[in-house]
Amino acid sequence: MQTWALFWHIRELTEHPIALGGVGLVRILPIIVFSLVGGAVADVANRRRVLFITQSAMALTALGLAWLTFQDSIALWQIYLLTALQAVAMAFNAPSQQALVPNLVPAKDLSNAFSLTSMAMQIGAIVGPAMSGLVIAYVGQFAVYAIDAVTYLAVILALILMGAVRQEKDPSHHTTISTQSIKEGIQFIIHQPIILSTMLIDFFATFFSSANTLMPIFARDVLGVGVVAYGWLSAAQSIGAVGAALVASQLREIRHQGRIFLSAVVVFGLGTIAFGLSRSLVVSMLALMVIGASDSVSMIIRNTIRQLQTPDYIRGRMTSVNQIFFMGGPQLGEVEAGAVAQLLGAPFAVVTGGVGCILAVLWIARRWPQLRNYNGDEPMKAGITAD
Repeated sequence: MQTWALFWHIRELTEHPIALGGVGLVRILPIIVFSLVGGAVADVANRRRVLFITQSAMALTALGLAWLTFQDSIALWQIYLLTALQAVAMAFNAPSQQALVPNLVPAKDLSNAFSLTSMAMQIGAIVGPAMSGLVIAYVGQFAVYAIDAVTYLAVILALILMGAVRQEKDPSHHTTISTQSIKEGIQFIIHQPIILSTMLIDFFATFFSSANTLMPIFARDVLGVGVVAYGWLSAAQSIGAVGAALVASQLREIRHQGRIFLSAVVVFGLGTIAFGLSRSLVVSMLALMVIGASDSVSMIIRNTIRQLQTPDYIRGRMTSVNQIFFMGGPQLGEVEAGAVAQLLGAPFAVVTGGVGCILAVLWIARRWPQLRNYNGDEPMKAGITAD
């Protein structure tokens, strides 16, 4: 709810597309600065306790947005500042959260677990944007941020009910955060072509095919619809993603994972091109659903590959590097899309982004044939997982 409400809020404050791209900039800078530290924290600290702190911090930033908006005194720079503070919390949150998943389920069930996780997230991403449009229209912009702040209590409750979770100790006996431990995480990824290539695809695909921040412009200026339809447009990707995740969660095993992953990202790029060319609300919705479904398939496979090919003691650091790629691509892509849209128009920015996504996939598939040939039954390197 908060993400899409922010885009609409900024569009209400200014008509310049580049201002929407600024959200991506203030999100990615804290990720770049703090993510590697967050990964090291996830490997030496109790991951569950880290999540208590980060979730509480994000709840407070949402409350800040709600209060300033309710007072009708919020300015663009305050939105950027609170978004940046939330991104700092996210930089520490994501490594601990993702590294925790393999500790909770057996390795053989990990792909199903990621499918269910994706489905749960995407259901929230369907309800959230749709509700944000309705809440803005009938209650007010501030109410979206207030509701978002309250929902963090559910996450905190889940952490309480989870109980203690085992973690593997670092065999090099790192018990503190250091530049050496961070360096080890980077070196691990560099020497793992399967993991490195999936991260590069993450970055380039989402950098070029980042259409989300331009959604208010497409809704109002290209398709000519209001805030309620905007909410459903914002939810369309997640509708497709839920369908794909539901199917994947029921599969006993997925073979030829490398080829399926690459094909899914190509479809992601094609869907982006179709959305950029569309002038119909129905066609745009369908294109966004294809984008969401293909992204869900690629996310499930890439997360499974990375977690199974990474020992538990270094999983937080691997995830932190991945976060830079995963968050960096779309956030920098939002800046790029906003700049291109400012100069050449939003449809041109989206269509050329889809083309760039496909070209990047073809290059990476040729550069790292190990990814093309990855099947899914290779020996795993993961450490502690649940029994």
